[in-house]
Amino acid sequence: MGIVKIDDHLHDDIRRASTVMCRSINAQAEFWMKIGMLAEANPTLSFNDITKMQLEAADVHPKDLVPA
Repeated sequence: MGIVKIDDHLHDDIRRASTVMCRSINAQAEFWMKIGMLAEANPTLSFNDITKMQLEAADVHPKDLVPA
């Protein structure tokens, strides 16, 4: 584990997003970094495609989920 310098404005965005997404600030930053890394490695995939791919890799099948 290391320390990453993050711009104050970006940190504020991460903090606000973490509240909405019910994640810790660190978990939100990690999520954005992971999605960004996957988007760079797979430029033809949309955010939804990447998210679906990650859920399926974790054996979560979105088609089986029922909206609340």
